[in-house]
Amino acid sequence: MSRPTALSSGVELDARGIRIEGTEGVVLCASLFYFRLPREQWRARLEQVRDSGYTCVDVYLPWNFHELAPGRWSFEGRRDVAAFLDLAQETGLYVIARPGPYICSEWDGGALPAWLGLDPDLRVRQREPRFLAQVTAWFDHVLPLLAERQYPANGPVIMVQLENELDFFDCEDRAGYLTALRDQALSHGITVPLIACSGQGDIEGATGDVPGVIPACNFYPDDDSPDIEPEVRRYAQVLADRDLPLLITETNRRHRTLRRLLASGASLIAPYLQSSGWNFGYTPSTGNWGDPGNLMSHGYDFGGYVSSTGAERPEYAQAQLLARVIDALGSRLALAGSSVPRVPVTADFPTSSSPSARDLDGGGQLIAVPHLGTAGAAPGTAVVNGIPVAVAADSCPLMLTDVPLRPWGHDGTLTLASADLVAAADGVLTFSSEVPLTVVLGGNRVEIPAPAVGVPERVTVEGLTLVALAPGDAVRLRATERDGTVRLADAPPRPSTAQPIDVGDVRRRVAEAHEERAGVHELPPALEALGVYRGRGTYRTTADLTGVDELLLVGAADIVDLSVGGRVHPTIAGFGAAQRIDVREAGGRVGVEAVVEIWGHANFDDARLPALRLGALRGLGSLWTVRGVTDVSALWTVHGHWAGLPAPVRGLGGWSSTRVGIPVTYRREIRSATASALHLRGVVEPVRVSVDDGEPRTVHREDPWVLLPAGTHRVSVMLPHHPSGGGLRAELLGLEPVTGWTCAVQNDDVLTRFAAEADPADPERYDIRLPLALEPGEEAWLDVDLSHLPPSDKGFAVRPAGTQIRVTGWAAGECLGRIWADGRPAFSGGDSNILWIPPGWSGLTLLVRGTAGPGNPELRTLRLEYPDD
Repeated sequence: MSRPTALSSGVELDARGIRIEGTEGVVLCASLFYFRLPREQWRARLEQVRDSGYTCVDVYLPWNFHELAPGRWSFEGRRDVAAFLDLAQETGLYVIARPGPYICSEWDGGALPAWLGLDPDLRVRQREPRFLAQVTAWFDHVLPLLAERQYPANGPVIMVQLENELDFFDCEDRAGYLTALRDQALSHGITVPLIACSGQGDIEGATGDVPGVIPACNFYPDDDSPDIEPEVRRYAQVLADRDLPLLITETNRRHRTLRRLLASGASLIAPYLQSSGWNFGYTPSTGNWGDPGNLMSHGYDFGGYVSSTGAERPEYAQAQLLARVIDALGSRLALAGSSVPRVPVTADFPTSSSPSARDLDGGGQLIAVPHLGTAGAAPGTAVVNGIPVAVAADSCPLMLTDVPLRPWGHDGTLTLASADLVAAADGVLTFSSEVPLTVVLGGNRVEIPAPAVGVPERVTVEGLTLVALAPGDAVRLRATERDGTVRLADAPPRPSTAQPIDVGDVRRRVAEAHEERAGVHELPPALEALGVYRGRGTYRTTADLTGVDELLLVGAADIVDLSVGGRVHPTIAGFGAAQRIDVREAGGRVGVEAVVEIWGHANFDDARLPALRLGALRGLGSLWTVRGVTDVSALWTVHGHWAGLPAPVRGLGGWSSTRVGIPVTYRREIRSATASALHLRGVVEPVRVSVDDGEPRTVHREDPWVLLPAGTHRVSVMLPHHPSGGGLRAELLGLEPVTGWTCAVQNDDVLTRFAAEADPADPERYDIRLPLALEPGEEAWLDVDLSHLPPSDKGFAVRPAGTQIRVTGWAAGECLGRIWADGRPAFSGGDSNILWIPPGWSGLTLLVRGTAGPGNPELRTLRLEYPDD
């Protein structure tokens, strides 16, 4: 037995796997987030995970969900994480707790409180005193809750994760930072293993190689890739060399892929977001994978085995099948090392480039044979040690070879079984297969037809009973008798089909939500500086636009509706990128108003746009009048390659050489009597720009601007020589700031309170019929009568449809979320066009805002649906 590398009260980790109170086991773990569900659904969702065969849930604990404002903490209601952990224990599930301080999770700011960005000297996710002091306050609240609920004494927590995918972030002192987090965890009495996950395989980058912090891996491969197995086996071996198991703390949700990970050596398999949820209120993030500024939808759903409304998808049955295989093999699999098949395996279908196998404890192998063909295609044939066997498309049977049967009451050896073993008892082996299966027992080769649903196939060979079940029957298996008779649980009821529902009465309020005055400011402050961490603010001023053709808006985030001289411009969602705004129609002294909504702080440090950097603030940014535009594309001196002295003078990007891809530096002086903005047009690949020989900054295609103070500046632009790149142009915009801003704010509490205070008998409301036409910038508060609807155990989906509108919804005193119906940025996650009213939540209030765009703002229809999937 190898020496345990991590030992706690009841939980041991070493190269052979995970042992909990001395019992080895492969752990299947589903993400389940209390903060994305109504409290009333916690128990049912936990029981649903347990009934899937998974034995564990991983749980983020979002800092900014519990610290609502600086020093204002809440652990009640939906925030009562201690109650959630206690329910997990009552349900019989283990918990991997993930308190951050940073969690990512497509959550507002990655759970880092928005006000941290107000301190210019505070650097998030660093070993920096100001940040660590804030983390200490969070850990002082949350770690005692976890310490009190550690396994086995008082609760279900078997591991605690520190940070999250730190290898994606530019942390200057990883070892020092993780050491500080580790020491805080230990000081609060955390004795279960401390883990840290790597997001892209950089184990040292995620853990700092800090003693006592165990590395885990997150894998998000292409499910159809043939190369998953050799990559995963490499990490299994790297960790085994450290006497550690392979813990996969996040991965894809398809069980065909999870089987491949199991065969490749994983002891913990935790597909991310198997049980989906909802981003209530203002909690989704911005800056997710994909397009810059990608917004997260209200529905937090990536196709896991349980939908956001709690409906079980086909993968749920696949989870139950995999869990049965793991249970049937028990410690033989849990103690198995990762390997490759000892027998030749070929296939006539697309499969792994290098199949994986587990060397079972006590002898034999488990071999994963993935059929990467499309679901519904014809089965293929694999040849295992010279024996042809059928394999269904879009499947990955876990085949057994050369397995001694003595532990199951038989003296022989199972030479080959081409299907999943889902149960084993004295003298009886039960398999699951949707295609004919092959079993070789000693010298006997048995071909068993594909079992039909409800019609098991049975055969007896050398005194051993073999039973084959259709997969649908296998997940309902309760017991197999010695003679092969099977007992099945009742089939679950079929879900009802969703149907549209009439909305009933819709009434419009006359009153508007109260604005809180937030002072007069020379320049527009960040919303966070005005005490708004989620919500919106309004900035108002007047500006002299005589002779001004355009404005330049810099640093605005997230969503800006700008009105100049009464004209509402199309919604700006540039996330900090400079925006040129045509104001030729304004002229003279005019009013300027900007409504800025926070649609989420960045959860991922995306350097392409200023407002997508982790910790970036929200607000209007700065607004400038453009007083002149000068082309400065010519008269740049060239430095680099073979350019000598005197330095050649060329247009920006105009130097030619044979050294393609090698950086060339272009320099020139730029003079401006006012503040100015240098605009580099035609940027394709990122370029490096320095001003007055200062630290170079990277300029991207998404934001090709450099602000300059008044004066004369030496500007250097370094870019790789790219003769087919089309060249760059440069222009200089002379700027004057727009000043004298009066601010008003509406944080999420103010808006939610107004939504909840409506009296149905209020005479300041009147009935309306849809469609509802609005002007750009106009808002309408609507109360929708749902009292006539029959109850639904999955609640209701609300689907507004229209042109140039944004809709925010509330029910039962809580904000449901927001929908952008037209002319919007990219969204990720679940259905971005619905709001969800949980079962038992009463009432529906909508705030509809018209925006400027190609069409006229209009709420055309409001459809309610009974959700099923």
